[in-house]
Amino acid sequence: MGLPDLRREMILTAVEEYDELGRDAFLERYGYGPARDYFLVYGNRRYDSKAIAGVAHRAVGGRPLRASEFSGGNATVARVLIDLGFEVTTPRTRG
Repeated sequence: MGLPDLRREMILTAVEEYDELGRDAFLERYGYGPARDYFLVYGNRRYDSKAIAGVAHRAVGGRPLRASEFSGGNATVARVLIDLGFEVTTPRTRG
């Protein structure tokens, strides 16, 4: 069970928690650093895409993924989020 098993509602649950806690507390709680290049865009807000996907994974595997357990970026997290219908900024789209 991995990132391809994520579903849209799982991502939205992680986004809701991110909003409740705030960015810094969310990242600290789950051991993620700030995103540099790839952000999930939802409701006119930007979210650290790798952290959102890793936390959303708890609905698949019973626990969030640690940052060291998978790689972020275009071929992994961004691809899964885009396939689920989300907008993701990339280094090329940020301008």
